Amino acid sequence: MDASLKPVRVIPAAIVPEGAGVTVYRTIGSPVLREFDPFLLLDHISSDNPDDYAAGFPSHPHRGFTTFTYMIDGFMAHQDSMGNSGNLGPGSAQWMKAASGVIHSEMPKQQNGLMRGFQLWINLPAANKMDHPEYQEYAANAFPVVQTPDYTLKVLIGRFADAVSPIEDDITQVVYFDVKIAGDKRYHHQISIGHSGFLYVFEGNGQLNGRDIAQHSLVILDDDKGVWDFVAGKAGARLITVSGKPLHEPIARYGPFVMNTREQIDQALQDFQSSKFVRERAWIKRN
Repeated sequence: MDASLKPVRVIPAAIVPEGAGVTVYRTIGSPVLREFDPFLLLDHISSDNPDDYAAGFPSHPHRGFTTFTYMIDGFMAHQDSMGNSGNLGPGSAQWMKAASGVIHSEMPKQQNGLMRGFQLWINLPAANKMDHPEYQEYAANAFPVVQTPDYTLKVLIGRFADAVSPIEDDITQVVYFDVKIAGDKRYHHQISIGHSGFLYVFEGNGQLNGRDIAQHSLVILDDDKGVWDFVAGKAGARLITVSGKPLHEPIARYGPFVMNTREQIDQALQDFQSSKFVRERAWIKRN
């Protein structure tokens, strides 16, 4: 394995309560890693105990960023204050550009005793923070899958070779894959030079540059060439790999509001408290 590739940090997930008491594994957005430009938060929902998530995520606002929700097992019913609604099933995903403002709720539900998925928050540049809100929502069969002898890769955002996701991101150029690697096999991939990239192992374990990587660990690489080289353990591994274009802009953050200045945060709070928060109904694109 190329010794020039060095993990910057290996961050074990912290187990934290979110929403009305939903238990999640958090890496980005934790005290250990506040953000990783352009990414603001990564939550991994994984439980077979309904008490961990039955209360769900009651109505809450978002402004100034995009959320990407990917369901693996179970369902996530959602609705917003402008009348939009949907139900994400196993393998489906939603890209929600909250931008100028969305107030919505999310209610997770088990399937076959399981509830698993991810939510990623992606920052928006100053020029786009007050754009119209938008949804892109697709069922599992809308996402292309690439099969190789060593791994199976689902293209959730962006492209892999000739496989292109229906999710469009022309701002931060996010690329997001779900990769299942066979035992003792290798996943090798290169991200765009200058982009921020991480991988998160949610099944099994493996090695990156000879270093053991356990389940529920996030790994950030320090590599100018942007090369991933992960070898799964004997039982195999499953992970997400994510990359995106950093914004290099100041961040002012208060709960579900992410802007560039404290004054903009104060305005978001005033808008929310005075019922001026949601300005326009979100546009929806789904299959």
